[in-house]
Amino acid sequence: MSTTNRVQLTGNLGAKPEIKVFDTGNKLARFSIATSEEYTTKKGEKATDTQWHNIAVWGKLVDVVEANLDKGTQVSIDGKLVTRHYLDKNGTKKYITEVVASDVLVKQKVNA
Repeated sequence: MSTTNRVQLTGNLGAKPEIKVFDTGNKLARFSIATSEEYTTKKGEKATDTQWHNIAVWGKLVDVVEANLDKGTQVSIDGKLVTRHYLDKNGTKKYITEVVASDVLVKQKVNA
């Protein structure tokens, strides 16, 4: 039996993407997007739940991110959920979960 790891998100960037170019020439873009869901509480009041998602983009798709995304831009992301770990300066294992994007679609570009 096969399983699938696929994530689709539409949200707004919280800040301009951070771009890193490695010695090999490979590029990485990192940014976070906010998704919001409105609902009604048990008391009948309107409320909004906002979640922040860390996004990583590799390779040629970084050029699209670098040219088109800025703080506030609305995007749709298609990718997979990845969890990795590292040791901090105290030797404590830390975990990071992020979406590694395979596609980025600009929904609404911010006028700069």
